[in-house]
Amino acid sequence: MIELVTSGDSTVSGTARDDLAQRFSGSLQFGTAGLRGALGAGPNRMNRAVVIRAAAGIAAYLHQVVKPEAPRVVVGYDARTDSDTFARDTCAVLTAAGCVAQLLPGPLPTPVLAFALRRLGADAGIMVTASHNPPQDNGYKVYLGGRADSSPGSGAQIVPPVDDLIAHQIAHVAPAIDVPMALDGWEQVGEQIVDEYLESVAAVLTPGAARDIDIVLTPLHGVGGDTAVRAFAAAGFPALHVVAEQAAPDAAFPTVSFPNPEEPGALDLALAAARARKAHLIIANDPDADRCAVAVPDQAGWRMLRGDEVGALLGEYLLGRRGTGSAVVASSIVSSQLLARIARAHGAEHRETLTGFKWLARVPELSYAYEEALGYCVAPASVRDKDGISAALLIAEYAAELRAQGRSLLDALDDLARRHGLHATDQFSVRVQDLAEIATMLERITQRPPATLAGSVVKSAEDLSEGVDGLPGTPGLRYRTADGDRVIVRPSGTEPKLKCYLEVVVPADGDSVAAAREAAAERLARITADVQQALGVRVS
Repeated sequence: MIELVTSGDSTVSGTARDDLAQRFSGSLQFGTAGLRGALGAGPNRMNRAVVIRAAAGIAAYLHQVVKPEAPRVVVGYDARTDSDTFARDTCAVLTAAGCVAQLLPGPLPTPVLAFALRRLGADAGIMVTASHNPPQDNGYKVYLGGRADSSPGSGAQIVPPVDDLIAHQIAHVAPAIDVPMALDGWEQVGEQIVDEYLESVAAVLTPGAARDIDIVLTPLHGVGGDTAVRAFAAAGFPALHVVAEQAAPDAAFPTVSFPNPEEPGALDLALAAARARKAHLIIANDPDADRCAVAVPDQAGWRMLRGDEVGALLGEYLLGRRGTGSAVVASSIVSSQLLARIARAHGAEHRETLTGFKWLARVPELSYAYEEALGYCVAPASVRDKDGISAALLIAEYAAELRAQGRSLLDALDDLARRHGLHATDQFSVRVQDLAEIATMLERITQRPPATLAGSVVKSAEDLSEGVDGLPGTPGLRYRTADGDRVIVRPSGTEPKLKCYLEVVVPADGDSVAAAREAAAERLARITADVQQALGVRVS
Protein backbone atom coordinates (compact mmCIF):
# COMPACT_ATOMS: atom_id res chain seq x y z
CA MET A 1 0.00 0.00 0.00
CA ILE A 2 1.24 3.52 -0.84
CA GLU A 3 1.17 5.94 2.07
CA LEU A 4 -0.72 9.16 1.32
CA VAL A 5 0.54 12.50 2.58
CA THR A 6 -2.11 15.23 2.80
CA SER A 7 -1.31 18.93 2.73
CA GLY A 8 -4.19 21.39 2.63
CA ASP A 9 -6.53 20.43 -0.16
CA SER A 10 -3.96 18.35 -2.06
CA THR A 11 -3.30 14.66 -1.62
CA VAL A 12 -0.05 13.36 -3.05
CA SER A 13 1.40 9.85 -2.82
CA GLY A 14 4.76 9.44 -1.15
CA THR A 15 6.12 7.91 -4.35
CA ALA A 16 5.00 10.92 -6.38
CA ARG A 17 6.56 13.32 -3.87
CA ASP A 18 9.88 11.44 -4.08
CA ASP A 19 9.76 11.54 -7.88
CA LEU A 20 9.03 15.25 -7.86
CA ALA A 21 11.90 15.87 -5.46
CA GLN A 22 14.30 13.91 -7.67
CA ARG A 23 13.27 15.88 -10.77
CA PHE A 24 14.18 19.16 -9.06
CA SER A 25 17.02 17.98 -6.80
CA GLY A 26 19.61 19.39 -9.20
CA SER A 27 20.44 19.65 -12.86
CA LEU A 28 21.26 16.84 -15.29
CA GLN A 29 25.02 17.12 -15.40
CA PHE A 30 26.89 17.57 -18.68
CA GLY A 31 30.05 15.44 -18.83
CA THR A 32 32.22 13.40 -21.17
CA ALA A 33 29.17 11.30 -22.04
CA GLY A 34 27.30 14.53 -22.79
CA LEU A 35 23.85 14.24 -21.25
CA ARG A 36 21.96 11.10 -20.41
CA GLY A 37 18.95 10.53 -18.20
CA ALA A 38 15.29 9.67 -17.92
CA LEU A 39 12.77 11.62 -19.95
CA GLY A 40 10.47 13.90 -18.00
CA ALA A 41 9.88 17.36 -16.64
CA GLY A 42 12.36 19.09 -14.38
CA PRO A 43 16.01 20.15 -14.64
CA ASN A 44 17.21 16.69 -13.59
CA ARG A 45 15.48 14.97 -16.53
CA MET A 46 15.92 14.88 -20.30
CA ASN A 47 13.45 17.33 -21.86
CA ARG A 48 13.30 20.18 -24.35
CA ALA A 49 14.28 22.84 -21.83
CA VAL A 50 17.43 20.94 -20.82
CA VAL A 51 18.34 20.24 -24.46
CA ILE A 52 17.78 23.86 -25.54
CA ARG A 53 20.09 25.17 -22.81
CA ALA A 54 22.70 22.49 -23.62
CA ALA A 55 22.66 23.46 -27.30
CA ALA A 56 23.09 27.12 -26.39
CA GLY A 57 26.04 26.27 -24.15
CA ILE A 58 27.69 24.22 -26.90
CA ALA A 59 27.20 27.07 -29.37
CA ALA A 60 28.81 29.53 -26.95
CA TYR A 61 31.80 27.21 -26.46
CA LEU A 62 32.26 26.72 -30.21
CA HIS A 63 32.22 30.45 -30.85
CA GLN A 64 35.11 30.76 -28.40
CA VAL A 65 37.28 28.13 -30.11
CA VAL A 66 36.27 28.60 -33.77
CA LYS A 67 37.07 32.16 -34.80
CA PRO A 68 36.20 34.20 -36.76
CA GLU A 69 34.07 31.95 -38.99
CA ALA A 70 30.75 30.47 -37.95
CA PRO A 71 31.10 27.03 -36.33
CA ARG A 72 29.70 24.13 -38.34
CA VAL A 73 27.75 21.46 -36.42
CA VAL A 74 26.20 18.27 -37.77
CA VAL A 75 23.30 16.84 -35.74
CA GLY A 76 22.01 13.26 -35.77
CA TYR A 77 19.34 11.38 -33.86
CA ASP A 78 18.01 7.88 -33.26
CA ALA A 79 14.40 6.68 -32.90
CA ARG A 80 13.97 7.03 -29.16
CA THR A 81 11.13 9.08 -27.74
CA ASP A 82 11.61 12.79 -28.60
CA SER A 83 14.99 12.23 -30.31
CA ASP A 84 13.77 13.98 -33.48
CA THR A 85 12.33 16.87 -31.46
CA PHE A 86 15.55 17.31 -29.49
CA ALA A 87 17.58 17.26 -32.71
CA ARG A 88 15.45 19.95 -34.36
CA ASP A 89 15.48 22.07 -31.21
CA THR A 90 19.26 21.78 -31.26
CA CYS A 91 19.42 22.95 -34.88
CA ALA A 92 17.07 25.84 -34.09
CA VAL A 93 19.25 27.03 -31.22
CA LEU A 94 22.51 26.59 -33.11
CA THR A 95 21.19 28.49 -36.14
CA ALA A 96 19.91 31.37 -34.02
CA ALA A 97 23.30 31.48 -32.29
CA GLY A 98 25.12 32.00 -35.57
CA CYS A 99 26.29 28.43 -36.20
CA VAL A 100 25.86 26.49 -39.43
CA ALA A 101 23.72 23.51 -38.41
CA GLN A 102 23.36 20.41 -40.59
CA LEU A 103 20.68 17.83 -39.74
CA LEU A 104 21.06 14.20 -40.83
CA PRO A 105 18.23 12.94 -43.06
CA GLY A 106 16.46 10.72 -40.54
CA PRO A 107 16.93 8.35 -37.58
CA LEU A 108 20.38 6.82 -38.16
CA PRO A 109 23.09 4.93 -36.27
CA THR A 110 25.54 6.88 -34.15
CA PRO A 111 28.48 5.76 -36.36
CA VAL A 112 26.89 7.59 -39.30
CA LEU A 113 26.96 10.80 -37.28
CA ALA A 114 30.60 10.21 -36.33
CA PHE A 115 31.39 9.60 -40.02
CA ALA A 116 29.44 12.66 -41.16
CA LEU A 117 31.37 14.90 -38.77
CA ARG A 118 34.63 14.08 -40.52
CA ARG A 119 33.17 13.75 -44.02
CA LEU A 120 31.44 17.15 -43.89
CA GLY A 121 34.37 18.87 -42.19
CA ALA A 122 32.21 19.98 -39.27
CA ASP A 123 33.62 21.45 -36.07
CA ALA A 124 31.27 19.48 -33.84
CA GLY A 125 28.79 16.66 -33.96
CA ILE A 126 25.80 16.11 -31.69
CA MET A 127 24.00 12.76 -31.54
CA VAL A 128 20.68 12.50 -29.74
CA THR A 129 20.69 8.96 -28.34
CA ALA A 130 20.77 7.00 -25.10
CA SER A 131 22.52 4.10 -26.83
CA HIS A 132 21.63 0.90 -24.91
CA ASN A 133 20.04 2.58 -21.87
CA PRO A 134 16.50 1.68 -20.73
CA PRO A 135 13.51 2.80 -22.84
CA GLN A 136 12.66 5.73 -20.57
CA ASP A 137 16.06 7.37 -21.17
CA ASN A 138 17.45 9.68 -23.80
CA GLY A 139 20.76 11.45 -24.16
CA TYR A 140 23.05 13.83 -25.98
CA LYS A 141 26.50 12.80 -27.20
CA VAL A 142 29.00 15.44 -28.35
CA TYR A 143 31.98 15.11 -30.72
CA LEU A 144 34.58 17.68 -31.77
CA GLY A 145 36.47 17.94 -35.03
CA GLY A 146 37.53 20.38 -37.72
CA ARG A 147 38.68 23.72 -36.35
CA ALA A 148 37.51 22.82 -32.84
CA ASP A 149 39.90 19.87 -32.52
CA SER A 150 43.03 19.41 -34.63
CA SER A 151 44.44 16.60 -32.46
CA PRO A 152 45.05 13.01 -33.67
CA GLY A 153 41.63 12.21 -32.19
CA SER A 154 39.77 14.80 -34.24
CA GLY A 155 36.23 13.57 -34.74
CA ALA A 156 36.06 11.74 -31.41
CA GLN A 157 33.85 12.32 -28.39
CA ILE A 158 34.80 15.12 -26.03
CA VAL A 159 37.25 14.59 -23.17
CA PRO A 160 38.26 16.76 -20.22
CA PRO A 161 38.60 19.69 -19.91
CA VAL A 162 36.19 20.33 -22.79
CA ASP A 163 33.26 18.82 -20.90
CA ASP A 164 33.80 21.21 -17.99
CA LEU A 165 34.18 24.18 -20.34
CA ILE A 166 30.90 23.34 -22.08
CA ALA A 167 29.18 22.71 -18.73
CA HIS A 168 30.36 26.14 -17.60
CA GLN A 169 28.76 27.73 -20.66
CA ILE A 170 25.52 25.81 -20.11
CA ALA A 171 25.37 26.99 -16.50
CA HIS A 172 25.37 30.61 -17.71
CA VAL A 173 22.63 30.16 -20.34
CA ALA A 174 19.37 31.96 -19.71
CA PRO A 175 16.18 29.99 -18.94
CA ALA A 176 15.13 27.93 -21.94
CA ILE A 177 12.14 30.15 -22.68
CA ASP A 178 14.54 33.06 -23.28
CA VAL A 179 16.99 31.19 -25.54
CA PRO A 180 16.65 32.40 -29.17
CA MET A 181 15.51 29.70 -31.60
CA ALA A 182 15.33 29.98 -35.39
CA LEU A 183 12.22 28.79 -37.18
CA ASP A 184 14.33 27.48 -40.08
CA GLY A 185 17.67 28.06 -41.75
CA TRP A 186 19.55 24.89 -40.94
CA GLU A 187 20.76 22.58 -43.70
CA GLN A 188 19.29 19.15 -44.41
CA VAL A 189 21.99 16.60 -45.19
CA GLY A 190 21.07 14.38 -48.13
CA GLU A 191 20.65 10.61 -48.09
CA GLN A 192 23.98 10.29 -49.92
CA ILE A 193 25.76 10.61 -46.57
CA VAL A 194 24.62 7.06 -45.77
CA ASP A 195 25.89 5.80 -49.13
CA GLU A 196 29.25 7.45 -48.46
CA TYR A 197 29.40 5.92 -44.98
CA LEU A 198 28.69 2.45 -46.37
CA GLU A 199 31.32 2.82 -49.09
CA SER A 200 33.86 4.01 -46.56
CA VAL A 201 33.42 1.28 -43.95
CA ALA A 202 33.31 -1.45 -46.60
CA ALA A 203 36.93 -0.60 -47.38
CA VAL A 204 37.92 -2.56 -44.26
CA LEU A 205 36.93 -5.81 -46.00
CA THR A 206 39.10 -7.96 -48.24
CA PRO A 207 38.01 -8.11 -51.88
CA GLY A 208 37.42 -11.70 -52.94
CA ALA A 209 37.22 -13.05 -49.39
CA ALA A 210 34.65 -15.71 -48.51
CA ARG A 211 31.04 -14.60 -48.11
CA ASP A 212 29.14 -17.90 -47.83
CA ILE A 213 27.62 -17.67 -44.36
CA ASP A 214 24.07 -17.61 -42.97
CA ILE A 215 23.61 -14.74 -40.51
CA VAL A 216 20.75 -13.82 -38.20
CA LEU A 217 20.67 -10.12 -37.33
CA THR A 218 18.74 -8.27 -34.66
CA PRO A 219 18.79 -4.46 -34.37
CA LEU A 220 16.94 -4.74 -31.02
CA HIS A 221 14.27 -2.24 -32.15
CA GLY A 222 16.98 0.29 -32.91
CA VAL A 223 18.03 2.26 -35.97
CA GLY A 224 20.77 -0.03 -37.27
CA GLY A 225 18.71 -2.57 -39.20
CA ASP A 226 18.32 -0.92 -42.60
CA THR A 227 21.91 0.36 -42.63
CA ALA A 228 23.30 -3.06 -41.68
CA VAL A 229 21.23 -4.86 -44.32
CA ARG A 230 22.48 -2.43 -46.97
CA ALA A 231 26.08 -2.82 -45.77
CA PHE A 232 26.02 -6.62 -45.98
CA ALA A 233 24.29 -6.63 -49.35
CA ALA A 234 26.81 -4.17 -50.81
CA ALA A 235 29.66 -6.35 -49.50
CA GLY A 236 28.31 -9.41 -51.30
CA PHE A 237 27.04 -11.44 -48.34
CA PRO A 238 23.88 -13.55 -48.67
CA ALA A 239 20.73 -11.79 -47.50
CA LEU A 240 20.63 -11.42 -43.74
CA HIS A 241 17.79 -13.00 -41.79
CA VAL A 242 16.55 -10.09 -39.68
CA VAL A 243 14.53 -10.92 -36.56
CA ALA A 244 11.12 -9.63 -37.65
CA GLU A 245 9.84 -8.79 -34.17
CA GLN A 246 12.86 -6.53 -33.53
CA ALA A 247 13.52 -5.20 -37.03
CA ALA A 248 11.68 -1.86 -36.97
CA PRO A 249 12.74 1.04 -34.72
CA ASP A 250 10.45 1.19 -31.71
CA ALA A 251 11.07 3.51 -28.76
CA ALA A 252 9.09 1.21 -26.46
CA PHE A 253 11.46 -1.75 -27.08
CA PRO A 254 8.50 -4.10 -26.59
CA THR A 255 10.30 -7.47 -26.76
CA VAL A 256 13.15 -6.73 -24.33
CA SER A 257 13.22 -5.46 -20.77
CA PHE A 258 16.58 -3.76 -21.37
CA PRO A 259 17.77 -3.03 -24.95
CA ASN A 260 21.35 -4.10 -24.39
CA PRO A 261 22.58 -7.24 -26.20
CA GLU A 262 24.61 -8.15 -23.12
CA GLU A 263 21.50 -8.40 -20.95
CA PRO A 264 19.93 -11.83 -20.29
CA GLY A 265 17.03 -12.48 -22.64
CA ALA A 266 17.87 -9.77 -25.16
CA LEU A 267 18.93 -12.30 -27.78
CA ASP A 268 16.24 -14.91 -27.15
CA LEU A 269 14.37 -14.18 -30.38
CA ALA A 270 17.59 -14.17 -32.40
CA LEU A 271 18.63 -17.48 -30.84
CA ALA A 272 15.27 -19.03 -31.68
CA ALA A 273 15.55 -17.87 -35.29
CA ALA A 274 19.13 -19.12 -35.57
CA ARG A 275 18.22 -22.55 -34.23
CA ALA A 276 15.24 -22.83 -36.58
CA ARG A 277 17.27 -22.07 -39.69
CA LYS A 278 20.54 -23.64 -38.47
CA ALA A 279 22.35 -20.37 -39.06
CA HIS A 280 26.12 -19.97 -38.73
CA LEU A 281 26.28 -16.64 -36.90
CA ILE A 282 24.16 -14.23 -34.85
CA ILE A 283 24.90 -10.51 -34.90
CA ALA A 284 23.11 -8.07 -32.61
CA ASN A 285 23.46 -4.31 -32.61
CA ASP A 286 22.38 -2.12 -29.74
CA PRO A 287 19.69 0.51 -30.49
CA ASP A 288 22.08 3.12 -31.96
CA ALA A 289 24.26 0.43 -33.62
CA ASP A 290 27.58 1.54 -32.18
CA ARG A 291 27.99 -1.83 -30.42
CA CYS A 292 28.07 -5.32 -31.90
CA ALA A 293 27.33 -8.61 -30.14
CA VAL A 294 28.23 -11.98 -31.68
CA ALA A 295 26.92 -15.46 -30.95
CA VAL A 296 28.11 -18.73 -32.48
CA PRO A 297 26.94 -22.35 -32.40
CA ASP A 298 28.83 -24.73 -30.15
CA GLN A 299 28.37 -28.29 -28.91
CA ALA A 300 25.88 -27.15 -26.26
CA GLY A 301 23.82 -25.02 -28.65
CA TRP A 302 24.77 -21.36 -28.98
CA ARG A 303 27.27 -19.24 -27.13
CA MET A 304 27.49 -15.47 -27.03
CA LEU A 305 31.08 -14.36 -27.33
CA ARG A 306 32.40 -11.91 -24.80
CA GLY A 307 33.48 -8.50 -25.97
CA ASP A 308 37.05 -9.44 -25.10
CA GLU A 309 36.82 -12.52 -27.31
CA VAL A 310 35.49 -10.61 -30.31
CA GLY A 311 38.05 -7.89 -29.65
CA ALA A 312 40.88 -10.40 -29.75
CA LEU A 313 39.51 -12.11 -32.88
CA LEU A 314 39.20 -8.85 -34.79
CA GLY A 315 42.68 -7.79 -33.69
CA GLU A 316 44.17 -11.10 -34.81
CA TYR A 317 42.34 -10.98 -38.14
CA LEU A 318 43.31 -7.39 -38.94
CA LEU A 319 46.94 -7.78 -37.90
CA GLY A 320 47.21 -11.15 -39.63
CA ARG A 321 46.07 -9.64 -42.91
CA ARG A 322 48.59 -6.80 -42.66
CA GLY A 323 51.52 -8.94 -41.63
CA THR A 324 54.07 -7.55 -39.20
CA GLY A 325 54.62 -3.83 -39.31
CA SER A 326 53.95 -0.55 -37.62
CA ALA A 327 50.25 -0.95 -36.86
CA VAL A 328 48.96 0.63 -33.66
CA VAL A 329 46.17 -1.12 -31.75
CA ALA A 330 44.55 -0.08 -28.50
CA SER A 331 42.27 -1.39 -25.78
CA SER A 332 40.90 0.08 -22.59
CA ILE A 333 42.29 -0.45 -19.13
CA VAL A 334 39.40 -2.78 -18.19
CA SER A 335 39.68 -4.91 -21.33
CA SER A 336 41.62 -8.16 -21.61
CA GLN A 337 45.39 -8.08 -21.79
CA LEU A 338 45.27 -10.55 -24.70
CA LEU A 339 45.33 -7.89 -27.44
CA ALA A 340 48.70 -6.68 -26.18
CA ARG A 341 50.13 -10.19 -26.61
CA ILE A 342 48.60 -10.52 -30.07
CA ALA A 343 50.11 -7.18 -31.06
CA ARG A 344 53.59 -8.20 -29.88
CA ALA A 345 53.38 -11.43 -31.87
CA HIS A 346 52.63 -9.44 -35.02
CA GLY A 347 55.27 -6.78 -34.38
CA ALA A 348 52.59 -4.16 -33.78
CA GLU A 349 52.34 -1.56 -31.04
CA HIS A 350 49.70 -1.83 -28.33
CA ARG A 351 48.49 1.08 -26.24
CA GLU A 352 46.19 1.08 -23.24
CA THR A 353 43.78 3.92 -22.46
CA LEU A 354 41.17 4.83 -19.91
CA THR A 355 37.70 3.38 -20.38
CA GLY A 356 35.64 4.71 -23.27
CA PHE A 357 36.11 5.44 -26.94
CA LYS A 358 36.56 9.11 -26.17
CA TRP A 359 40.05 7.98 -25.12
CA LEU A 360 40.61 5.02 -27.43
CA ALA A 361 39.79 7.04 -30.55
CA ARG A 362 42.44 9.60 -29.65
CA VAL A 363 45.38 7.22 -29.89
CA PRO A 364 47.71 8.61 -32.60
CA GLU A 365 48.10 6.53 -35.80
CA LEU A 366 45.37 4.18 -34.63
CA SER A 367 44.70 1.09 -36.75
CA TYR A 368 42.22 -0.72 -34.49
CA ALA A 369 40.73 -0.36 -31.02
CA TYR A 370 38.22 -2.16 -28.86
CA GLU A 371 36.75 -2.23 -25.37
CA GLU A 372 35.12 -5.12 -23.60
CA ALA A 373 31.64 -3.55 -23.65
CA LEU A 374 31.08 -4.75 -27.25
CA GLY A 375 32.71 -1.69 -28.80
CA TYR A 376 35.07 -2.00 -31.79
CA CYS A 377 36.69 0.58 -34.05
CA VAL A 378 37.89 -1.24 -37.17
CA ALA A 379 37.94 1.73 -39.58
CA PRO A 380 39.32 4.69 -37.60
CA ALA A 381 40.04 6.71 -40.74
CA SER A 382 36.27 6.79 -41.37
CA VAL A 383 34.65 6.60 -37.93
CA ARG A 384 36.63 7.79 -34.92
CA ASP A 385 34.40 5.88 -32.55
CA LYS A 386 33.04 2.41 -31.98
CA ASP A 387 30.98 1.18 -34.91
CA GLY A 388 28.77 -1.90 -34.64
CA ILE A 389 28.10 -2.12 -38.38
CA SER A 390 31.67 -2.11 -39.72
CA ALA A 391 32.65 -4.48 -36.91
CA ALA A 392 29.78 -6.80 -37.88
CA LEU A 393 30.99 -6.83 -41.49
CA LEU A 394 34.53 -7.72 -40.46
CA ILE A 395 33.67 -10.47 -37.97
CA ALA A 396 31.28 -11.96 -40.54
CA GLU A 397 34.05 -12.01 -43.14
CA TYR A 398 36.42 -13.71 -40.67
CA ALA A 399 33.76 -16.29 -39.79
CA ALA A 400 33.08 -16.95 -43.50
CA GLU A 401 36.80 -17.36 -44.21
CA LEU A 402 37.13 -19.85 -41.37
CA ARG A 403 34.01 -21.70 -42.50
CA ALA A 404 35.51 -22.09 -45.97
CA GLN A 405 38.41 -23.87 -44.23
CA GLY A 406 36.08 -26.11 -42.23
CA ARG A 407 36.77 -24.13 -39.05
CA SER A 408 34.97 -21.64 -36.81
CA LEU A 409 35.51 -18.58 -34.64
CA LEU A 410 35.71 -20.92 -31.64
CA ASP A 411 38.61 -22.73 -33.30
CA ALA A 412 40.32 -19.39 -33.82
CA LEU A 413 39.86 -18.59 -30.12
CA ASP A 414 41.43 -21.92 -29.21
CA ASP A 415 44.39 -21.07 -31.46
CA LEU A 416 44.87 -17.79 -29.59
CA ALA A 417 44.71 -19.61 -26.24
CA ARG A 418 47.43 -22.04 -27.31
CA ARG A 419 49.69 -19.24 -28.52
CA HIS A 420 49.19 -16.70 -25.76
CA GLY A 421 47.54 -18.51 -22.84
CA LEU A 422 43.81 -18.66 -22.18
CA HIS A 423 42.71 -15.16 -21.15
CA ALA A 424 39.34 -15.64 -19.47
CA THR A 425 37.36 -12.58 -18.40
CA ASP A 426 34.16 -11.98 -16.51
CA GLN A 427 32.44 -9.12 -14.76
CA PHE A 428 29.62 -8.34 -12.41
CA SER A 429 27.88 -5.11 -11.48
CA VAL A 430 26.17 -3.80 -8.38
CA ARG A 431 23.29 -1.52 -9.35
CA VAL A 432 22.33 1.07 -6.72
CA GLN A 433 19.45 3.42 -6.06
CA ASP A 434 21.64 5.94 -4.23
CA LEU A 435 25.05 6.86 -5.69
CA ALA A 436 26.36 7.20 -2.13
CA GLU A 437 26.25 3.41 -1.93
CA ILE A 438 29.03 3.22 -4.53
CA ALA A 439 31.28 5.44 -2.41
CA THR A 440 30.52 3.25 0.60
CA MET A 441 31.51 0.05 -1.23
CA LEU A 442 34.73 1.60 -2.54
CA GLU A 443 35.63 2.87 0.91
CA ARG A 444 34.96 -0.56 2.40
CA ILE A 445 37.26 -2.39 -0.02
CA THR A 446 39.91 0.34 0.27
CA GLN A 447 39.97 0.15 4.06
CA ARG A 448 39.97 -3.65 4.05
CA PRO A 449 41.47 -4.79 0.74
CA PRO A 450 41.48 -8.51 -0.04
CA ALA A 451 44.76 -10.20 0.96
CA THR A 452 44.18 -13.05 -1.49
CA LEU A 453 42.00 -13.70 -4.53
CA ALA A 454 41.20 -17.32 -5.40
CA GLY A 455 43.95 -18.30 -2.95
CA SER A 456 46.62 -16.21 -4.68
CA VAL A 457 48.34 -13.40 -2.79
CA VAL A 458 47.40 -9.89 -3.92
CA LYS A 459 50.77 -8.43 -4.87
CA SER A 460 49.59 -4.95 -5.86
CA ALA A 461 46.65 -2.69 -5.09
CA GLU A 462 46.49 0.52 -7.12
CA ASP A 463 44.23 3.54 -6.78
CA LEU A 464 43.43 4.48 -10.38
CA SER A 465 42.42 7.97 -9.31
CA GLU A 466 46.10 8.71 -8.70
CA GLY A 467 46.97 7.81 -12.31
CA VAL A 468 48.75 4.61 -13.34
CA ASP A 469 50.99 3.66 -16.26
CA GLY A 470 51.07 7.26 -17.44
CA LEU A 471 47.26 7.50 -17.72
CA PRO A 472 45.16 10.31 -16.25
CA GLY A 473 43.49 9.61 -12.94
CA THR A 474 40.10 7.93 -13.01
CA PRO A 475 37.91 6.59 -10.18
CA GLY A 476 38.59 2.94 -9.45
CA LEU A 477 40.91 0.32 -7.94
CA ARG A 478 43.09 -2.35 -9.56
CA TYR A 479 44.39 -5.53 -7.91
CA ARG A 480 46.92 -8.02 -9.30
CA THR A 481 47.77 -11.38 -7.80
CA ALA A 482 50.89 -13.51 -7.77
CA ASP A 483 49.19 -15.91 -10.23
CA GLY A 484 48.69 -13.10 -12.74
CA ASP A 485 44.98 -12.59 -12.11
CA ARG A 486 43.60 -9.04 -12.31
CA VAL A 487 40.58 -7.28 -10.82
CA ILE A 488 39.40 -3.73 -11.55
CA VAL A 489 36.59 -2.10 -9.57
CA ARG A 490 35.17 1.19 -10.86
CA PRO A 491 31.95 3.21 -10.98
CA SER A 492 30.09 3.17 -14.29
CA GLY A 493 30.33 6.40 -16.22
CA THR A 494 26.78 6.20 -17.59
CA GLU A 495 24.69 4.13 -15.16
CA PRO A 496 24.17 4.02 -11.37
CA LYS A 497 26.26 0.95 -10.68
CA LEU A 498 29.66 -0.28 -9.55
CA LYS A 499 31.38 -2.49 -12.11
CA CYS A 500 33.93 -5.20 -11.38
CA TYR A 501 36.14 -6.62 -14.15
CA LEU A 502 37.96 -9.92 -13.67
CA GLU A 503 40.65 -11.65 -15.71
CA VAL A 504 42.65 -14.85 -15.26
CA VAL A 505 45.33 -16.29 -17.54
CA VAL A 506 45.76 -20.06 -17.73
CA PRO A 507 48.34 -21.92 -19.87
CA ALA A 508 46.70 -23.93 -22.67
CA ASP A 509 49.13 -26.13 -24.55
CA GLY A 510 48.21 -28.71 -27.19
CA ASP A 511 44.83 -30.31 -26.49
CA SER A 512 44.42 -28.75 -23.05
CA VAL A 513 42.24 -25.77 -24.03
CA ALA A 514 39.04 -27.34 -22.69
CA ALA A 515 40.72 -28.14 -19.37
CA ALA A 516 42.13 -24.62 -19.24
CA ARG A 517 38.64 -23.19 -19.71
CA GLU A 518 37.31 -25.27 -16.83
CA ALA A 519 40.17 -24.19 -14.59
CA ALA A 520 39.67 -20.54 -15.56
CA ALA A 521 35.93 -20.69 -14.87
CA GLU A 522 36.59 -22.11 -11.41
CA ARG A 523 39.12 -19.38 -10.64
CA LEU A 524 36.83 -16.64 -11.87
CA ALA A 525 34.03 -17.95 -9.64
CA ARG A 526 36.32 -17.90 -6.61
CA ILE A 527 37.56 -14.38 -7.40
CA THR A 528 33.98 -13.18 -7.83
CA ALA A 529 33.07 -14.48 -4.37
CA ASP A 530 36.18 -12.91 -2.82
CA VAL A 531 35.54 -9.49 -4.38
CA GLN A 532 31.88 -9.51 -3.41
CA GLN A 533 32.85 -10.30 0.15
CA ALA A 534 35.35 -7.42 0.18
CA LEU A 535 32.68 -5.05 -1.16
CA GLY A 536 30.11 -6.31 1.34
CA VAL A 537 27.62 -7.38 -1.33
CA ARG A 538 26.24 -10.53 -2.83
CA VAL A 539 25.25 -10.58 -6.50
CA SER A 540 23.37 -13.58 -7.89
